[in-house]
Amino acid sequence: MKRVLVTGSSGLVGSEAVRYFDALGYMVVGVDNNMRRDLFGPDGDTSWNLRRLKEDTKNFRHENVDIRSRRAIGLLLARERFDMIVHCAAQPSHDLSRQRPLDDFDINAVGTVNLLEAARQCCPESPFATISTNKVYGDAPNELPLKELETRYDYARPEDYDGVAESCRIDQSTHSIFGASKAAGDLMTQEYGRYYNMPTAVFRGGCLTGSCHAGVPLHGFLNYLARVAVRGGKYTIIGYKGKQVRDQLHAHDVVRAVHAFIKNPRCGAAYNLGGGRANSISVLECVTRLQEMTGKRMTTEYQPINRVGDHICYITNLNKLRSDYPEWNVSRSLDDILEEMVRAEWATKGEYTYESSDVRTVADPGVPVGTI
Repeated sequence: MKRVLVTGSSGLVGSEAVRYFDALGYMVVGVDNNMRRDLFGPDGDTSWNLRRLKEDTKNFRHENVDIRSRRAIGLLLARERFDMIVHCAAQPSHDLSRQRPLDDFDINAVGTVNLLEAARQCCPESPFATISTNKVYGDAPNELPLKELETRYDYARPEDYDGVAESCRIDQSTHSIFGASKAAGDLMTQEYGRYYNMPTAVFRGGCLTGSCHAGVPLHGFLNYLARVAVRGGKYTIIGYKGKQVRDQLHAHDVVRAVHAFIKNPRCGAAYNLGGGRANSISVLECVTRLQEMTGKRMTTEYQPINRVGDHICYITNLNKLRSDYPEWNVSRSLDDILEEMVRAEWATKGEYTYESSDVRTVADPGVPVGTI
């Protein structure tokens, strides 16, 4: 039986990977210490997802290990000798990285290097996939000429229609602390592939989403917006008139891309990963779409100052990934994703209560909600 290690196994992409590989008959070991609760407070707690994984899977084992511990990671990989590693664990928030830069770097950069070195020592032939982020490009994508439409921004030049490609530079731009720490882990994953001839790849995700996302005001834009749409509260639109655009990709399609790489690995590969133009949507368009789905009007407010380093319009160019792995495609449309989230929120409505209509994060009561 093949053995796969999934880090961040109680999170969005990690839990999807656990279910996916378990269904294929793999032995899955998940590493997750519920750091998300420490980072985001009770709303970020992923223990509910862990309970579901234990109930729904056949060959899954959970390890409460912190990826920042070099010794613990080294011992785990020496004992298990995995056939593949899917690294999903991360500190995922722009805003929180500003408040806790050392924690951010230790998780995103040091934790990644700990895993890479343990893999080099114990199973260098095993495919190693890191879930990276499009924030490694910083705000360089904002240099593409844009046009302002009624409900969104879009690219002004025909040659940019497919979106941001891997040729976009990652330096000489403003990343946020989060983007810089993720860039460090991204580059080290590539370097271990090229320098040590290990089968490694980074997947630079945009808005990766799904109903298993523990969305909070500081992270998990679409999931959190769907929660407010169903359960009530106030959603704060931050900057760019609410016309900023993201392309949405379901976590299931993320894992399918990782599996395509595992079956035919390369050394030091880098891929942009998102929903592409067909799954692109602005904040304003999201609000409208969710109001139509729920039949309820959302309460929103607008904060004109955008986040530092935030993208105005980001659509993922998928040409490189599709060229290397033509069997992969985006299998879940934007409407599929939104409908899944709304159904999930209706199913659990009433489990969460808010002290006021203006929802704030426990981690930082002064930070506005609804960041993207």
